[in-house]
Amino acid sequence: MKKNKINGFTLFEMLVVISIIAILSALISVSFSAAQKKARDSKRLQDMKELQSAAEQFYSLNNFIYPAGTNAPTDWTANSQVVLDIFPKDPKGVGWTNYVYNIATTYCACAAMESRSNGNSDGICAFGSGTGTTGPYYCVKSQQ
Repeated sequence: MKKNKINGFTLFEMLVVISIIAILSALISVSFSAAQKKARDSKRLQDMKELQSAAEQFYSLNNFIYPAGTNAPTDWTANSQVVLDIFPKDPKGVGWTNYVYNIATTYCACAAMESRSNGNSDGICAFGSGTGTTGPYYCVKSQQ
């Protein structure tokens, strides 16, 4: 009698391999998602510092007056010099909290952070010195 030898994988072996691939892809997607959140928070922090720098430059060029405007002014021009040509937008885009810019005699600008540890305020523009606190917002305020 001759035995027929069938080459291939059994159903059990295929299920084990598919399960391992599914577990690995789930772990990779979770770590990738965390890296994306960290990168977006880094961009928000950079935008707030850029906004603060532009407001202070505007202040010194425009007779000690901060730029007025809404949450999305088109540009800030002081003495024919464009200080900020495009108001920054949140990297997450539609459906996410836009940057908040409030002005009176001073200004305060805030961005909602995805990681609580990256913030410096629990409320929009409701912080004292901005140091030593954590919260869902990262805020910058006037230096003058």
